[in-house]
Amino acid sequence: MAAQSLSPELLKALQDGLVIPAHPLALDENRQLDENYQRALSRYYIASGAGGIAVGVHSTQFEIREPQHNLFETVLRMAAEEVDAAELDRPFIKVAGVCGGTEQAIGEAELAQKLGYDAALLSMGGLQGWSEDEILKRTERIAAIMPVIGFYLQPSVGGRIFSYEFWRAFAEIPNIVAIKMAPFNRYQTIDVVRAVCASSRRDEIALYTGNDDNIVADLLTTYRFNVDGETVEKPIVGGLLGHWAVWTNKAVELLEEIKAVRKEGVFSKEWLTRNIQVTDSNAAFFDPAHGFEGCIPGIHEVLRRQGLLRGTWCLNPDEKLSPGQSEEIDRVYEQYRHLHDDEFVKANLTKWLAND
Repeated sequence: MAAQSLSPELLKALQDGLVIPAHPLALDENRQLDENYQRALSRYYIASGAGGIAVGVHSTQFEIREPQHNLFETVLRMAAEEVDAAELDRPFIKVAGVCGGTEQAIGEAELAQKLGYDAALLSMGGLQGWSEDEILKRTERIAAIMPVIGFYLQPSVGGRIFSYEFWRAFAEIPNIVAIKMAPFNRYQTIDVVRAVCASSRRDEIALYTGNDDNIVADLLTTYRFNVDGETVEKPIVGGLLGHWAVWTNKAVELLEEIKAVRKEGVFSKEWLTRNIQVTDSNAAFFDPAHGFEGCIPGIHEVLRRQGLLRGTWCLNPDEKLSPGQSEEIDRVYEQYRHLHDDEFVKANLTKWLAND
């Protein structure tokens, strides 16, 4: 059977650059799925102007795959239903998180395909004992099913370091449509971009930032390398981000501003300040002060304050806000009022929570 491919419309949108939030999981006080709020989150992202959603990823909590919860198919199906019900007149990409060993990843990709997803965000976390060649072969198997977005995950949350040669070979795999770079490290980000620029598929692969610590600077940067005597340039066009799971309407505005600036080719130093403001906000949400232990609860806390979640509960009861994290969120809320979308949420929340 031929591999599923992206429609020309979706491929163009992906290459132009999209805001793709990493979809959280809504739970009630008993740590059971809260369907009403889960659907409200999807409606929020759609209404915010996002160009897609990524479901079944880190922000959705990997524990959804555990037998005692068995929520992977449920949350993927619910998000797909909400996208379909919205009857959008713009491209909107449905991305499914896919992880685990080869057989698990194949099963998840086939399920995502059955549920109408457009691409798989292929995690390479938890494969520390695998060789780079084994991981490349696993990637080929998934890309033979559906379009793949590669994922360079930072080691502090379960990822690993890959060589330039790995990314060079990765970029040559047919049906890789994008790479999300989230090593939270400039050197390793450059490795990926340089490898893609050196590949025969450089014009077919879109680069996306997952570097929540450097979002604005990533989106403003055009990379330039000499490849076999030819100057090759490539930008990072959009973001697939946990950070964009909150304040999403403002993230959409931000990306549109950046696209206009990129078109002009010049920008003021104020953008460097904007970069730090976004990164400072992310530090409050993602909790690097405690090794990112409060990352998912931090996202939940912002959504709870806006009324988009009932609480910060996670499937793992040990995942909770770190000491002082709530106060840090207070601080960035007060300091960067221009970055939040509270008014947008307030104006639409009742509609999103309505049980039609």
